[in-house]
This record gives sequence, C-alpha cells and structure tokens, in this order.
Amino acid sequence: MKILKIFEKTEILLVDLEVNLGKEKRSAPTLCVKYNDKIIPLNTAHDGRPILMNEENALPDFKKSP
Repeated sequence: MKILKIFEKTEILLVDLEVNLGKEKRSAPTLCVKYNDKIIPLNTAHDGRPILMNEENALPDFKKSP
C-alpha cells in the first residue's frame, strides 16, 4: 500500500444517521468525515458496510440546515 495524499482540514465524525428503508426508518451510529463543509458517510447506516469517501454521497451539515 502507498499513501497518495493526506486530506487536510478534515474531521472524523460518528453520527446517528437515519435512513428510510421502504416504509421503515432506521438509525445507526455511522462513521463519517467532514470535508469541504460536507458530511460524507464512510459506511452504510443500514448494514455498516464500508463505502468509499465520495462527495456525491455527502449529506448537508445539520447545523447549517434551515
């Protein structure tokens, strides 16, 4: 393995993330990263599988939401 880049100005967060699964809502502690004022999940809330850090998966920062 080889480190290609270290991302600066990031925070690792553990959030209680709620997801809709059909008509059911579930929540679970989810590992996320805060990067460029976006919160990006690093694993899925419904089954905990790891996912790649992808800004397309970003969630709005709940502190900045109306």
